[in-house]
Amino acid sequence: MKKYIIITLAAAIALTGCSKFLDIRMEGSMPSSGIDYSKPENIFLPVSAAYASMRLAEGEAQNYIAVMEVPSDDADKGSSDSDGVTVLEFDNFTYGPGNNNISAVWTIFYNIVSAANFAVESMDRYKEAITSEDGLLQVEQCRAEAKVIRAYAYWNLVRIFGRVPLIDRTMSAEELAAMKVSSVEDLYKFIYQDLDAAIENLPNSFADYKGRYNKYTALALKAKVAMYNKDWTESARCADEVIASGRFSLQSRFADAFSVEYEGGSESLMEIESSALRQTSDPLPVNYYAFIQGPRGNKEPFQGWGYKVPSQKLIDWMDGRGDAIRRKVTVLERGENKDDEISSNSVNPYYNGKVYTPREWNTRSYNAYGLEHNQRLLRYAEVLLIFAEAMENGAAITPVSGYTSATALNEVRSRAGLPAVAPTLENIYDERRAELALEENRFFDLVRWGKAVEVLGPLGFTAGKNELFPVPSAQMELNPNLPKTPGYVY
Repeated sequence: MKKYIIITLAAAIALTGCSKFLDIRMEGSMPSSGIDYSKPENIFLPVSAAYASMRLAEGEAQNYIAVMEVPSDDADKGSSDSDGVTVLEFDNFTYGPGNNNISAVWTIFYNIVSAANFAVESMDRYKEAITSEDGLLQVEQCRAEAKVIRAYAYWNLVRIFGRVPLIDRTMSAEELAAMKVSSVEDLYKFIYQDLDAAIENLPNSFADYKGRYNKYTALALKAKVAMYNKDWTESARCADEVIASGRFSLQSRFADAFSVEYEGGSESLMEIESSALRQTSDPLPVNYYAFIQGPRGNKEPFQGWGYKVPSQKLIDWMDGRGDAIRRKVTVLERGENKDDEISSNSVNPYYNGKVYTPREWNTRSYNAYGLEHNQRLLRYAEVLLIFAEAMENGAAITPVSGYTSATALNEVRSRAGLPAVAPTLENIYDERRAELALEENRFFDLVRWGKAVEVLGPLGFTAGKNELFPVPSAQMELNPNLPKTPGYVY
């Protein structure tokens, strides 16, 4: 088995001038005093806290899912009609600046930024105090690791909100309240800088913790960021380097790409770790991403909140293209018998099968579903599809890997039991939808492809408005310099 626990620190918060803009929960915090910066064994502590800031609590998981997937045509709100009524606003694009889910997502990603900033700054203290060559190397590697985490947070902020404040150090409440937004171009430039520094300074892998982000995590993330920035040559170059490394491969079975047993496996490039450590009560280093999508109204402990369920449109589309293998894994049906039966009395007819967690991993007596399930952020299958899309968009590189857009695309299709097709952009778009369904890509893909009005217009999507989510009104009260997002009523 494969649990690679990388989060071990829970300490008191100590940042200057706390405000709701960048509050960090206890688990993602570091003490301001009592740390011996001369000891190499302490170097990883602030990075550990930055990793901890990425894990979602129960309510955070609901908010994350609401914004990141429910607006797509592949997912519906799920749960019960009376539960999480503000999440329903994402099904029909009726949300506004006062929506609490959007405000929470702003805070989630800025919490990660804050924890990563603290980790980056902490490395200066270690660098001053440590004299050994190995210790100084570890300092730079940990700094680079924190920059991957920060880049991940800012990339999400820019694709959700567009222009946002660029905060690259710890600040007082007064400084935060005076921050102005940066341009999208400057935000992408900053993300590139963080990832370039990480690529240069991170090792190919970490011997101590397999789940830590490494050089190839940074390369894969930059490939995806560059794709969203329509920087096709850079996107293809980074993806090609991952492919050419020979370090990654598709799991032979599609289901294994999402199973607990194969976390950190050959297909994994970036995950958020979660583990109940086989314990039966809190506090636990768990991420509630899978739990929040577990079958609602099922028998304990095999149940969750039932959010972000596959839409009938997605199911019909997958059935229509004969995508049986991925359909079977992606769609968990009510009444289905696996290791645990999904009761015919469960609230929703379908659930997200990509977070399915068998009985043996649900160790608590109450609502334990999915707490051992790592959240997949980047898989090798997506790297192949990023490469194919970038090449078909005219990327000016000679691939070191020897791959073409056709070989990359059809390697993914072959694993799904589908025949080879020509690498047209439309075929690549369809493959991204089928391969990455319910992995928080579809809405953002439709926007960047210019297809959102066509596909989501019947659901309520409005051009010139819903491409971005509104800057939360609660944040504008804290910082009057934040601009109103066009199209929304404040």
